[in-house]
Amino acid sequence: MNWHALRESWSEFRESPAGLCGLFLTTLLFLAALLAPLLSPLNPYDLEQLFLENSLKVPSLLDNWAYESFMLGSDGQGRCMYSAILYGLRISLYVGVASTLLSALIGTLAGLWAGYQGGRTDTLIMRLADIQLSFPAILIALVIMSLWGQGVGKIIIAISAVNWVFYARTARASTLSEKEKDYVDAAISIGVSAPAIMLSEVLPNIMAPIIVIGTVRIANAILLEATLSFLGLGVPVTEPSLGALVNEGYRVLFSGQWWVSVFPGLALMLVVLGINQLGDRLRDILNPRLKR
Repeated sequence: MNWHALRESWSEFRESPAGLCGLFLTTLLFLAALLAPLLSPLNPYDLEQLFLENSLKVPSLLDNWAYESFMLGSDGQGRCMYSAILYGLRISLYVGVASTLLSALIGTLAGLWAGYQGGRTDTLIMRLADIQLSFPAILIALVIMSLWGQGVGKIIIAISAVNWVFYARTARASTLSEKEKDYVDAAISIGVSAPAIMLSEVLPNIMAPIIVIGTVRIANAILLEATLSFLGLGVPVTEPSLGALVNEGYRVLFSGQWWVSVFPGLALMLVVLGINQLGDRLRDILNPRLKR
C-alpha cells in the first residue's frame, strides 16, 4: 500500500469544505445506522413493542416534551419515528451499498471483457447495454419487482440489474485505452493468458473511475430503492426503509401529521447529499482532468 500517495490524497481532499462535510455527514449516518439498536429507544420492527394508542403522537420537540418516548413523533402504527428512521436508514444504506457492489462487480467484469476482447463480444455486450439504457431505470426496476415481489434481496438484484451498464461502459472505455500500453504488450509477449492480463494487469489500472462511479451510484441506488418502496414494491411493510416511511406519511400528510413523512424525507435527503458531496470530491482527486 502506497502510504505516501494516500497522505497526498487526504491532504488534497481536506482542501474542499464540501468534501469534508460530505465525508462527515456520510460517516455520521453510517454510524447511526450501524448503531441503531443502541441508539433507538425501541425496535420498531418488534410488534410486541407497538401499541395503537401511541399512533400519530405529535413530536415531543414541538409539544414541550409531552411524549418523552416520541422525540420525532410516531406513525400510524405507533412506531417511534426516531427509531423507525434509524432502522430505515439501516435498510436503505444496506440496499444501496450491496446493490452497488454487485452491479460494480458484474458491470466491471463485463466491460473489461468487452474492451479487451473486442469484436463480436464487445458488440454484443455494448448493444445490450445500449438497449437497456434506452428504457428508464425505474421502469426496468418496476417490472422486475412486479414479477418477483417484495424483499430486500430481490430489490438488491433489481437495482444491480439496472446499474451494471454504467460500470460496463466505463470499464470498457478505460480498458480500450489500457490495452494499447506497453505493459500489456510485454505480458502478451511472455505468454501470459488473456484472463490473467485482464485481472492482474488491466483491472487495477481502471479501478479509479469505477470507484468514483460507485460512490455516486450508491446515492442513486438509495433513491431508486426509496422510489420503489414509496410505490409499495420495495421492502416489506414490516421492515420499512426510508422510502416506505415517506409513503406511509404521505397518506396523512394533508391531515396535519406532517412529521411522519417529513422526517424520513429529511433523513433521505441528508444521506444522498452527503454521499454525492463525497463522490464529487473523490472524482476531482482521482481524475486530474477534472480538478478545480
